[in-house]
Amino acid sequence: MFSLSSLSRLTACNASSTPHRVTTALGPLSIFARGRSQLAPRQVQHIKRHKGRIPIPTGGSTKGTTLAYGEWGIRIKGNGARLSAKQLTTAEEVIKKKIKIIKGTKVYLRVFPDIPVCIKGNETRMGKGKGTFEFWATRVPTGRVIFEIGGAPIREELARDALRQAADKLPTVMEFIDRNSPPRLGNLVLHPPKPPKVNVTTATTESTDGTVQQPTT
Repeated sequence: MFSLSSLSRLTACNASSTPHRVTTALGPLSIFARGRSQLAPRQVQHIKRHKGRIPIPTGGSTKGTTLAYGEWGIRIKGNGARLSAKQLTTAEEVIKKKIKIIKGTKVYLRVFPDIPVCIKGNETRMGKGKGTFEFWATRVPTGRVIFEIGGAPIREELARDALRQAADKLPTVMEFIDRNSPPRLGNLVLHPPKPPKVNVTTATTESTDGTVQQPTT
């Protein structure tokens, strides 16, 4: 025979042990809210990944080392680095603040932070799983273009100043490039081959009838 008080306690205990579950279309990673101006992927499959290494361009591909959208830009000249979303956002804000006086200008970000970085606390014993999620980052090799400026005619002095201030916010050495800058393969700059020089005084000339004539000096 159950009393009213014992029956109420039993009901409360069962309710706390088996909470009501609501099935939604949101995934388990929906707790990471992304703002409109925040650099973060919309959806990822695994929130924890390996640390990885910065890629080294050992092949012959020069993709991503020249301008594609703007007239001026910066690319990595020193060693490759892992750039966080906060660093890219800070550099982009510096550029926009500098060139906002010109109407119609645009800033193009050529890389995107889609790699989750997990960090464990200091003086933590080994084991017990991977650390918690901290920030988003991207791994960029040497020679990769990071920012471009275009959309409207911009003076080179203003573009250099804006991109120089943005390069100071990034943890690697950058270089200023334009549309005529040659592609880069790691630390090697691939200049276009020069046309061969033809000496007019020693070259032979061919007449219209097919006979070869020596030039007269």
